[in-house]
Amino acid sequence: MQMRKLGNSDLHITPVGCGAWAIGGSGWQFAWGSQDDKDSVAAIHRSLELGVNWIDTAAVYGLGHSEEVVARALKDWRGSRPYVFAKCGLRWDAQGEVQKVLSSDSIRGEVENSLRRLSVDVIDLYQIHWPPDPDSAALEEGWSTVADLKREGKVRWIGVSNFNVQQLRRA
Repeated sequence: MQMRKLGNSDLHITPVGCGAWAIGGSGWQFAWGSQDDKDSVAAIHRSLELGVNWIDTAAVYGLGHSEEVVARALKDWRGSRPYVFAKCGLRWDAQGEVQKVLSSDSIRGEVENSLRRLSVDVIDLYQIHWPPDPDSAALEEGWSTVADLKREGKVRWIGVSNFNVQQLRRA
């Protein structure tokens, strides 16, 4: 399968990846409905068999469940390990309500939980999932924190998701 260099990183990725939003299952604010974990693992494996070399997930997908399913798929996979992309900045409360939180403490907690749930030592691409409100200083704090995580070796590359050009420039 054809590969493309991702931005200024050293990652060469397939034009199509394996998205893991839906495999988070039901029971949370942005769920796609219930999923069978065995089917989800099989779908991830099939995408890898077809040459896909990256999996995109986020802590919020299924309130952590998607990352756990991705970990199961990686554990059982016998080929070369695909890149693992994850996201931060969407936190949930005890009722499962999701909100944007880009404080340093929150992001640091998120990355540790994601590393644990994914059973990996490093996340290949870690992205701020959604920009904060336009007048918030949270973007600068969040971006600074993910940059620190890169320097600390917890993540290899950093980026943003769902940002417009103005928000990207600000970051």
